[in-house]
Amino acid sequence: MSDYSPLLLEAQRGCSLLFENTCCRRLIRSLDISDDCMKIFLVKLLGYGIILAGSIVKLPQVLKIYKAQSGVGLSSRGVFLELLAVTFNLSYSFRNKFPFSTWGECIFIALETALIFFMVLWYDGKRSAGLTFLLMYSGLLFTLTHQSIVPMNIIWYLQSTVVYLAVWGKLLQAYENYKAQHTGQLSAISAWAIFGGSCARVLTTIKETGDFLATVTFIFSSLANAVIATQVLWYWKSTQRYIEKVEKKKKQ
Repeated sequence: MSDYSPLLLEAQRGCSLLFENTCCRRLIRSLDISDDCMKIFLVKLLGYGIILAGSIVKLPQVLKIYKAQSGVGLSSRGVFLELLAVTFNLSYSFRNKFPFSTWGECIFIALETALIFFMVLWYDGKRSAGLTFLLMYSGLLFTLTHQSIVPMNIIWYLQSTVVYLAVWGKLLQAYENYKAQHTGQLSAISAWAIFGGSCARVLTTIKETGDFLATVTFIFSSLANAVIATQVLWYWKSTQRYIEKVEKKKKQ
């Protein structure tokens, strides 16, 4: 039996990516799986699906800004607050050692949001500010994920501000849309994908972490994302007219 223990250990490690340890032991030893374990498996699978989708969720927005060579219609303050929110949530989840399936997309969303903020600055002619931002953000991300630098009580405090940052950031973007009566270079695909992902995250966070603070954060984020997703549809025609007008000016 001892000859196989390393193999069983590796099997249990791989199994733990999709099941709880108790479920893994039952599955490996007797090939038996209960209904509760199957529910956990489905939640885990949903979590990894969110990570997969989250890894590319903001790429349509990045490509749209790059193609237009403009970040018009995007609230730079809103994007920055959203970046702080996802960064604090990332560091809180990482430091608490939550299952990767409950927060993995935060890594990709943080990097893509940082790129969007940089592009908004860059195409607005603030190139030095954009490069300075990249340097400072890299330092912030490194600092927050290292326990020897920032104690956990401060990370908890930062996480408690995520609800306000996320909601306020979306409200700033919503106000920008309302004021302009169009959504500019805001990507409809990204807006609706982010809304769907945040709703699904409420379920996986409740089931896998039971963390009240993180759950409340995703609930309010979902509501704020719903506002932006609705505006994209509401201003669809006026946005198309605005973009066509901009394209005509470029050709002239």
